[in-house]
Amino acid sequence: MSENERLLCEGAELMSISLSEFQVQQLLKYHALIIKWNKVYNLSAIRDPIESIKKHFLDSLSILNFIKPGLLLDIGSGAGLPGIIIAIMRPETSVFVIDSVGKKCRFMQTVKTELSLNNLTVVNSRVESFSYHDSFPQITSRAFSDSVSTIKKTQHLISTDGRYLMMKGDNIDEENVEKMKLKIHTLKVPFVSDNRSLLEIQL
Repeated sequence: MSENERLLCEGAELMSISLSEFQVQQLLKYHALIIKWNKVYNLSAIRDPIESIKKHFLDSLSILNFIKPGLLLDIGSGAGLPGIIIAIMRPETSVFVIDSVGKKCRFMQTVKTELSLNNLTVVNSRVESFSYHDSFPQITSRAFSDSVSTIKKTQHLISTDGRYLMMKGDNIDEENVEKMKLKIHTLKVPFVSDNRSLLEIQL
């Protein structure tokens, strides 16, 4: 077992997340693609493969238990985090990943093809310009923007009873969320010392 695989499996187990052998292989293939493309496309500032497993993959897995079946929109997806992780782990969830940067969308499209992720749709657009015939009951974001800006840009896309799941660091105090109906969940990401939180917001 490689160090990447050991860290991935151990970290998931510490979060009470069960990984099938197929999911492990899919996640590792995706990880290898990020490392390979990152050399040319600058998808992430994290270059070290081990740090990538910890700070990208385990971090993305940490919100898995908040995800429901059905439609999901992941905004400002970048290299596909957490959207592609969710698509791998939740085949019953139809995941849309959206980013305004063409090269990042080309990368995510490559991952979709290589991993045969039929439940993944890649959208190259600014989120405020994107429209879809259905509304989204759940919208995720990771290091996208502050809560107020995120909601402003996506209000036309969320269902009337929809939820935002916004991944945040230790800057929760800077979020202007006093008037929102929200829950703040503390995320414990194995092997990561940074403070991680999830804002669950219903309008």
